[in-house]
Amino acid sequence: MVADQETTQFTYQYSPISLAVGSEETVGEEEVVKEEEVTMLADVKSATGIVQPVKCELNKSTSMETKVYRRRWIMLALFVLVFMTNAFQWIQFSIINNLITKYYGVESSTVDWTSLVFMVAYIPLIFPGAWIMDKMGLRVTLLLGAFGTTAGAWTNVMSVAPDRFYVALMGQTLCATAQVFLLGVSPNVAAVWFGPEQVSSACAIGVFGSQVGIALGFLIPPILVKDHELKDDIGADLLFMFYIVAGVSTLLLLVVIVVFQAKPSLPPSAARCLVSQQPSPTPLTYYHSVKRIVTNRDYNLLLLTYGINVGVFYAMSTLLNQVVLQHFPGEEENAGRIGLTIVVCGMFGSVLFGVILDRTHKFKETTLAVYVFVLASMAAYTFTFKLEHIAVTFVTAGVTGFFMTGYLPVGFEFAAELTYPEPEVTSAGLLNASAQMFGIIFTILGGWLLGNYGSLVCNGTMLAALLVGAALTLPIRAELKRQKANQTAENKPTKDAKEAIKDGNP
Repeated sequence: MVADQETTQFTYQYSPISLAVGSEETVGEEEVVKEEEVTMLADVKSATGIVQPVKCELNKSTSMETKVYRRRWIMLALFVLVFMTNAFQWIQFSIINNLITKYYGVESSTVDWTSLVFMVAYIPLIFPGAWIMDKMGLRVTLLLGAFGTTAGAWTNVMSVAPDRFYVALMGQTLCATAQVFLLGVSPNVAAVWFGPEQVSSACAIGVFGSQVGIALGFLIPPILVKDHELKDDIGADLLFMFYIVAGVSTLLLLVVIVVFQAKPSLPPSAARCLVSQQPSPTPLTYYHSVKRIVTNRDYNLLLLTYGINVGVFYAMSTLLNQVVLQHFPGEEENAGRIGLTIVVCGMFGSVLFGVILDRTHKFKETTLAVYVFVLASMAAYTFTFKLEHIAVTFVTAGVTGFFMTGYLPVGFEFAAELTYPEPEVTSAGLLNASAQMFGIIFTILGGWLLGNYGSLVCNGTMLAALLVGAALTLPIRAELKRQKANQTAENKPTKDAKEAIKDGNP
């Protein structure tokens, strides 16, 4: 197959399905690929769990194209920008924890809830949110995410008064609700718009949006909000920041309304074509889909390992201001810069590991290798605080971020492979629910340990949790069902493809 092709033409017949794959032909600006006919049995479980033959057209021999559209990059960019504004608001209070406590007159543990509410809200809303995504498509999902993010931003504008911390919590709760329609959507955007050679990289770029938002959330609040003697001056800084966020969020909402599309006219891959033939989901069929996912042994192991890794990252980010100031008093801005370093390095990790997955398809090996490096870098981050050199902390934090946040798209894509043909948004949503749950536990426990025993015990506990996560990764079996479906459809002469045809499973 040609890597940068725009159109691939297949001829489908009722089971067994005849696929046309092999020689190239150019039509206008688009490249059409026709290939040798090969017969295969393509059985996919329907939403009811019954294995049924799948055909991509009702007629027995009808031409069917799979097309990768250039506008896919616009759709991905819009998703990234909306995700970015939502993620910014997750950390905007916690990174200036000491200034928020001073302005509103609340405890630092209370300020932690401006971050924790994102984790708490996600858990009960994950199933209805994922069902809406699966039922109504990407456009409605992104509109809900953009609208909630904008509503939360304007609510935060109204929270600027020393006695209105409860309004700030309301604004954060709205943003947290909007997060449900964004956090697990990256693999779905990738699967709906991108071909098999770019799907992992596109997922990594989608996660990139969250990381950019968190990075800006670490960087901008300490710059815009200063430690003034008068509360009114702190309030003026907060109001200025909130207006900027609300304005950007509103502009993005308008662009999404006008530009964003739910899906392309033709599917981007053979695997997506097969999935698109399934009946529209209902609450009952969605329940069966979730049931099949949660009874998947390998996915359950990934659910735990992913939750531990990302939960530690959430806790580490939320408590960063307090940890840094405990060792380096008065370094609020550097605390933000350390957070920025963590996330920027994580962006490079996300893109790198996404490319590695696209080129090698070694999901289990990549996941395990990343986890081992997360352990090593977290150990360095934990113990080098004792050196009391902030430059060393920058380095160890950056390396930790490279691997820890670089793990995010790896987990999403591995989950999509293990659970195919179930909806990507469901498998990703459950991963995020696990991460939120562990994030709540680690943040509350870490905050208590930090206040009573110091950063060494706090970070050491998280390091021990990561060790458990790495151990649980070992027994995961790499059953790459989506890869097998693509290999079968493209008639790649591999052992896995032959076994998929023989077994009648994608």
